[in-house]
Amino acid sequence: MRLAVRMLLEGRHTELIVCEAVDGVDAIRKAKRSKPDLILLDLAMPQVNGAEAASILKKAMPETPVILFTMYTDLQANSLSTALGVDFISKTDGIPKLLERVDALLPPTSPNEGATLW
Repeated sequence: MRLAVRMLLEGRHTELIVCEAVDGVDAIRKAKRSKPDLILLDLAMPQVNGAEAASILKKAMPETPVILFTMYTDLQANSLSTALGVDFISKTDGIPKLLERVDALLPPTSPNEGATLW
């Protein structure tokens, strides 16, 4: 799924630099180091889950938008994302909804300048 999302994002935004992390700890470390324009996390990640990673990253980078993209659709996950101040998109809503939200959150870029997404 991670590879599919990456390919879709890179195909849609050719100026986009998409980076990947293997788990929540890796995502936190890499995002703090690179200061991305947008962070996309799965709720279910090894070591540190997406909610914990989002909480840590929102404290470290409060202006950086975070999207939790997850297979969970329940009210609890939606309430959690609201409490964390992040966007929540269920995988059951599909890739089109994710792409629409990414488009809305990414900063406009000039042709020679890329945005970074984690």
